[in-house]
Amino acid sequence: MRASSRRLVTIGACATAGGIQALRNFSEVDEFRKAVYARPEFIATLARSTPVRDHVSVDFELRGCPVNKAQLLEVLLAFLDERRPNVTTESVCIECKRRGTVCVVIAHGTPCLGPVTQAGCGAICPAFARGCYGCFGPQDTPNTEAWSRRLIELGMTAQEAVRFYRTFNAAAAPFEKASEALDKEAT
Repeated sequence: MRASSRRLVTIGACATAGGIQALRNFSEVDEFRKAVYARPEFIATLARSTPVRDHVSVDFELRGCPVNKAQLLEVLLAFLDERRPNVTTESVCIECKRRGTVCVVIAHGTPCLGPVTQAGCGAICPAFARGCYGCFGPQDTPNTEAWSRRLIELGMTAQEAVRFYRTFNAAAAPFEKASEALDKEAT
């Protein structure tokens, strides 16, 4: 596909960060197969779940689970116009501020991945007084080390924080690194 394409854009958390199936990178996949499938012996899996960019050159990664339709349209139009897509890389916290949403961490002490997650969802979870789950993956310069310490200060155990980073974007490098560091701390 790469060889026959002028542009290759990965779309969504599965393509850009291995998706929810990347949880298999941190556990024994046979246990998942036995729990999920009636006939696990018929299910074959790869050794790891990895982003497409680990295998071929990618021109742009459109993150999200699900992707933002306005961002998808921007990417399509940008490549038709022969320009770089203008998709924000700021954190979800900026979306909260624009929306007028009270910070769930400051107001309620609710654990949230907003400070280390790329914007794009419209800050849906914080708007409903829930912490961000990181659906759009890590922003460009996330300080996950400092944010991990803050999650612990908010009352999460290291193992709970590990699970917090290991959701839709578990194989995104900054989230993977943070979860592995916390996992070592938990053991």
